[in-house]
Amino acid sequence: MKAHQIAETAASLVSGDRERTHGNKTDNHQRIAAVWNGILLAAGKQPRHALNAHDVANLMEGMKIARRYAGSFNVDDYVDGAGYAAVAGEIAAEQERIDLTWADATVKEAALEGCPAGEMPKPFQP
Repeated sequence: MKAHQIAETAASLVSGDRERTHGNKTDNHQRIAAVWNGILLAAGKQPRHALNAHDVANLMEGMKIARRYAGSFNVDDYVDGAGYAAVAGEIAAEQERIDLTWADATVKEAALEGCPAGEMPKPFQP
């Protein structure tokens, strides 16, 4: 299987069958994080910070990398690894967008704080 075929197959899976089966990628990975966090807490192995959706996608990609070194060649380890890398990237980009939106709103609120006029009026546009 060629590199582009691995990438295309992974893209097809994460945007097609898997999404129809498991729902929104971020929500699904966040549910997995909640379960893993519960297991770690119950085992007395609380990490420094709670796992999140991005952590789960990266850990699943790591699992696929580890499997590549055991047993015989299995193209699914490469397809799924590429898929998890793509999902991790999508989740990180989504989180960055949310963080920037939050940061913009926080800066705007801070700028308005104590301003007696409140928000500046928008310029007149005919």
